[in-house]
Amino acid sequence: MAEFIAAEISNSVGEFNELNSHVLDTQKQLKCTAAAVFVIQDDRLVNEWYSGRHSESASSRAVDARTQFNVASVRKTYLAFAISLLIEKGLIRRLDDDISSYANVAAEAVKGITIRHCLTHTHGLESQEGELTRSFLPGENWAYNNNGIALLTEMVRDLTGKPLAEFLQKELFAPIGLAETGWRTECHEHLIYNYYQDKNNWVGPNDSPAGEQSNLFVSARELAIWGNLHLNRGRFRGEQVFPQSIFDRITSIQTLAGLAPHLPRQGFIWWLQSVTPLNQIGERVPAGSFQVLGITGCTCLVIPKHRAVAVRMYNALSNPEGYDYLQDIRQFGDLVAEALQGS
Repeated sequence: MAEFIAAEISNSVGEFNELNSHVLDTQKQLKCTAAAVFVIQDDRLVNEWYSGRHSESASSRAVDARTQFNVASVRKTYLAFAISLLIEKGLIRRLDDDISSYANVAAEAVKGITIRHCLTHTHGLESQEGELTRSFLPGENWAYNNNGIALLTEMVRDLTGKPLAEFLQKELFAPIGLAETGWRTECHEHLIYNYYQDKNNWVGPNDSPAGEQSNLFVSARELAIWGNLHLNRGRFRGEQVFPQSIFDRITSIQTLAGLAPHLPRQGFIWWLQSVTPLNQIGERVPAGSFQVLGITGCTCLVIPKHRAVAVRMYNALSNPEGYDYLQDIRQFGDLVAEALQGS
């Protein structure tokens, strides 16, 4: 284990030492070969840290600023941007419209499910033997799964005539120069690609470049830029590249008020800071913060009060027995908040 964690690069100040050490400890617990931390405050880099290699081989590439991780469910926030942009363009009228009004879906179970339900995981859909069924009525409960995400992805394709990845390349990645972000189907020296050696890997297939699979790869620095774009409400390098309203929608609460108070509150996919048992954001992270987490351990946390974005990257392939991911991700956020206060 030690031989492929030994490679470590750090560009940080003392306030972030405890944060980086915590990420390293979790890397060892998860048996990840790779990890990274990238923190921006007031549009300036304040903490950059890399650990490990792209695989267990001692000869594999050391993790650095160019390394791209599979961010798993973090990809859904890019889908959220596409939907908010389509609202801005007038192609989507209301969040509370049935998604079947925009996407070509014929399943009986989808009737009455709105775009808002899908964005906030309150749709109640589940898949059984390839067929969509309902586990609860729309808006009455919360359950995290990818059935609503699949419908939203189909909706973007049907409305734009382009696959999600192609639409985002034109409307988002190219305009701000994101070259280390994209859906990848082939190995490259900058990608941590060890997932796909096993057909039963837990991130799913990677044979489509269209954007519907969980094969979005992003570098730590570009995921921080992504979070910072949300923090700055569409401003990039001093210019208002995207309308502020796109990000106001994404990061404001979209969960219907009638949902039971113990269930998570979300914007467009993003988790919002809230006092609920399932909340993934640490209790010491200020109100108004928002976060997204992927199954590989990759995380982007935005803290408007501190004008900061914190990114954590792993290449986790499984969670070992005894690992409490909620406790770990909350501790990460709390350590970020403490470091920012100290800095």
